[in-house]
Amino acid sequence: MNIDFWPKNPKPNFQNAEMNITSAQLTVTNHQHKNKPNSNPIYPELVEGIKANKVPFFVMALLVLFAVSCSKRPANTVSGANEKAESNQQASDTNVQSPNNSQDPNIQKPARPAPIRGGVRPEHKHPAFTERIKERARMVASQIKARDVNDPNVLKAMQTVPRHAFVQHPNKNIWSSNLERAYADHPLPIGFDQTISQPYIVAFMTEAMELRPDYKVLEIGTGSGYQAAVCAEIAQEVYTIEIVEPLAKRSEKLLKELGYKNVFVKAGDGFFGWPEKAPFDAIIGTAAAERIPEPLIEQLKQDGRMIIPYEDSLGFQHLVMITRDEKGELQKKNVMPVRFVPMTGEVQKKQR
Repeated sequence: MNIDFWPKNPKPNFQNAEMNITSAQLTVTNHQHKNKPNSNPIYPELVEGIKANKVPFFVMALLVLFAVSCSKRPANTVSGANEKAESNQQASDTNVQSPNNSQDPNIQKPARPAPIRGGVRPEHKHPAFTERIKERARMVASQIKARDVNDPNVLKAMQTVPRHAFVQHPNKNIWSSNLERAYADHPLPIGFDQTISQPYIVAFMTEAMELRPDYKVLEIGTGSGYQAAVCAEIAQEVYTIEIVEPLAKRSEKLLKELGYKNVFVKAGDGFFGWPEKAPFDAIIGTAAAERIPEPLIEQLKQDGRMIIPYEDSLGFQHLVMITRDEKGELQKKNVMPVRFVPMTGEVQKKQR
């Protein structure tokens, strides 16, 4: 039975409404059945009733609202999700460098360390470099860094150089004792009335020279070769002189075995320096003298630094820092009290 609720006056034109309903209904149909292309439209009876003007007005209005709501909500939801995803992706992209960005010439790249001019670097292939690493780490932490030696190059050098390889002694019993105490906080005897310096003093004097990778260093008093090896880890070349010839030969052999190809050893009197290789960026002395050898001052480069033990007339020793400024004038400063073996040779002769 068909019931007509429309009044007898002329009926309103629902052509546009019918078109909107049909369009909205098709939108809902396509959304709900997008994975079913062969499905029939939903509510076919309602659609036919609308076309025949047999559906009450309020029902038709509800259908319009329902269809419009269904047709817009999923679209807005999907669109919002897409916008959110795109926003998240853009935010994520700001934290992730694109592979193509590495080729952009406008992007600043990390600075590379300056290449060292010529020469060779120490090799660390000898087994000694992989031995007693933890002991060296404790030595650096408790004896050196704890006493305010903070130059990272110095700390790395002290961590790298195997100190236990430099404690040789002609007496096997003393040598064996030295091996046990190689990383202790004091000097050790190495024969020929010489010692290997306390680790802290080695690090302190190395830091005081402010070494750079292109520096040429002169050492007076090779001794065990340990100080030369530490300097060679930082500087380009190290020239070292030892007045005790057997000790010079022993240290030269050891340094070569350990791969220090940038260390050059000469047996001779350190008082005269090494004029053939002068001038030097830094000079270090490891034996105390009652006067600063004049040839060493002459071989110090402008803006160079020299640190050497000096013994006064009362027998007290101090580390003395000597610098040459741009005008060639010397500046001397007592740094710290120390105790070194005496420098021998020409320096012991009385000045006329």
